[in-house]
Amino acid sequence: MIERLSLRLRILLFFVALALGVAVAIGLGLWAALARADSPEATPIAIQSGLIAGFLSLGLITGIWYLFDANVARAIDRLAGAIRARAHAEIDRDLTLEAEAARYLGDLAPAAEAVTRQLAQTRNALAEAIARETTRLANEKSRLETLLADVPVAVLLCTAEHQLVFYNGPAVDILGGGHAPGLDRNLLDYLREGPIRHAYNRLSDAGDSDTASDLLCATATGGRTLAGRMRVLRRRDPGVASGYVLTLRDVTADLAAHRNRDALLAEVFDRVRRPAANLQTVIGVMSELDDETTDELRKAMLDEVQTLTQAITDLGARYDSSQADWRPLPQTRSADLLDSIKARFEAEGLGLDCEGPELIVTLDGFEMVALFGWLGRRLCDEGHASAFRLALIEEDGPGALLRLDWQGAPLPVGRFDAWLTETLDPAMGELTGRAVLQAHGTEAWTESPEPGQGAVCMPIRNARRAGRRPPPIARKVVYDFELLSKARSAAVADTRLEDLTYVVFDTETTGLSPATDEIVQIAAVRLVNCRRLESEVYDTLVDPGRPIPPGSTDVHGITDSMVVGAPSIAEVGRQFHAFARGAVLIAHNAPFDLEFLRRHEAEIGASFDNPVLDTVLLSAVVFGQLEQHSLDALTARLGITIPDEARHTAIGDTVATADAFLKLLPMLRARGLTTFGEVLAEVRRHGRLQKDVNKA
Repeated sequence: MIERLSLRLRILLFFVALALGVAVAIGLGLWAALARADSPEATPIAIQSGLIAGFLSLGLITGIWYLFDANVARAIDRLAGAIRARAHAEIDRDLTLEAEAARYLGDLAPAAEAVTRQLAQTRNALAEAIARETTRLANEKSRLETLLADVPVAVLLCTAEHQLVFYNGPAVDILGGGHAPGLDRNLLDYLREGPIRHAYNRLSDAGDSDTASDLLCATATGGRTLAGRMRVLRRRDPGVASGYVLTLRDVTADLAAHRNRDALLAEVFDRVRRPAANLQTVIGVMSELDDETTDELRKAMLDEVQTLTQAITDLGARYDSSQADWRPLPQTRSADLLDSIKARFEAEGLGLDCEGPELIVTLDGFEMVALFGWLGRRLCDEGHASAFRLALIEEDGPGALLRLDWQGAPLPVGRFDAWLTETLDPAMGELTGRAVLQAHGTEAWTESPEPGQGAVCMPIRNARRAGRRPPPIARKVVYDFELLSKARSAAVADTRLEDLTYVVFDTETTGLSPATDEIVQIAAVRLVNCRRLESEVYDTLVDPGRPIPPGSTDVHGITDSMVVGAPSIAEVGRQFHAFARGAVLIAHNAPFDLEFLRRHEAEIGASFDNPVLDTVLLSAVVFGQLEQHSLDALTARLGITIPDEARHTAIGDTVATADAFLKLLPMLRARGLTTFGEVLAEVRRHGRLQKDVNKA
């Protein structure tokens, strides 16, 4: 029991015991003296002398305790905290201030400084050696990440409990619209669980890691349909169920295109069947009627033929216009397309001049290059052309026109139509020119602009002016494979600190009263497996619904104009609640920030009942209550620098708090506090410094 008491408290108890011992000794001495005394008049004098001696002894002991506490106990505590910080938080700063405070401890402070200096030197040498040995592995890892980031489908790696261990850029687009998913989150928060669980159970029961299962699933919100393929991993750790790899592709548009195609075919049969049946009936009875009746039937037949012709024309146009929808076409820069076609002509031994504006065109570049290259070779072989010119012409509408001109005889329409049925290239299978035109929902025709000249024109349905190239989309993969082998405990209190997921957050407000002021900015970062995930950040301004006082703006720099159009606290609260789902919340001075959120729980529609840790209390556990525990003091003590422009911004303070917590973690473990429950019990002993905000 006494081992769990702090050093200062144990020293205080020692001096209290010494004072009690002195008092008892004086009392026993008086009792023995008075028992042998023969004169009763000496009793009051002896008692007064004993009381004076007792008070003098108590004063002397108290003075010695104060000096001992101030110059020994507190100095040892401060020196121990500094040594732990340098041992576990990798701080290289000298113990100058601590050595000054411990000047009465003899050689202890210089010895501690020598040990920490030697530790820093050893750590630096070890770090350099490790860095040299791991450079090659880091380069290979970077190349692998780049390859995985460019995979065009969503790739996810999950544990048996469906917690995410790996995801790439397309997974962010498919599952969360750019905001999700996140490491150690449950995949079933984003996908309907039935197909996922069924596929996993089926593959797990099979017991063959080479077996894969195709599945069709839907997102939990948004109604997007996904085609997936799952494969269960080989079991790596005994007692831990195997995880799985899941690839996903969004087929919502494909299914919609197929539905539209089926609906169009059904309409074709419906609109053609009735006029055709009527025509068959009319033709069957015409031979049995007189001339007058036959004329009326002939008129009726012509009407039906007209109806049938109009229906076929309309349906054919709709079919042609929807061709491109059935096969999504990529967007290509016109300059790249024209250059590729020119290269194909040169490979065929032909010359080609190209011109046209810089456009973004929607088409299959490979098929277009094959089509025009084949057409140029065909024209040359038939003796129609000797020099070619390809022009891209921008039109008023959403499309453009590709026009291939040549010097030579024009190409008859009938012959061109016959050519379009030929195969373009044996290497491309049975692909014909007609098939390319149909896939792009367009057509082509021949012209004779001037005598001795010919041309082929082909419209492009979708084209737009090319602006500046947009910045590349971040496709960084996010992963932590150690999550695959971590056993999970249902009780947070019994879970090791390094096995928990944390969300560190901070708010900026209109003032310092949680009961009346409002949030103007909130930011948060996620910590998984004792590291901060730079890609998983929540940061937004909030419309407080009231003016921001100038004094508050002077602190955080947020003005009324900056929050115009920002989301309300209800919307932001729901987003932040989803971001922090299943995590332990961490804040510096947590009661202040949480009170703002909990006051709006009714309109948010969610309760912030996450487990909570406060870095103010954690600092008190590690460094003692008498130290300064402001964010500036804590970060300075841990060797963390907050840039001036980031201080008193929600995201700047959040990152600083997260880094401080990560440095405090090994120091807590070194004090024997390994689980969340043990840390919570310890911080509650510092309740007079800061109240605990964990809900019972």
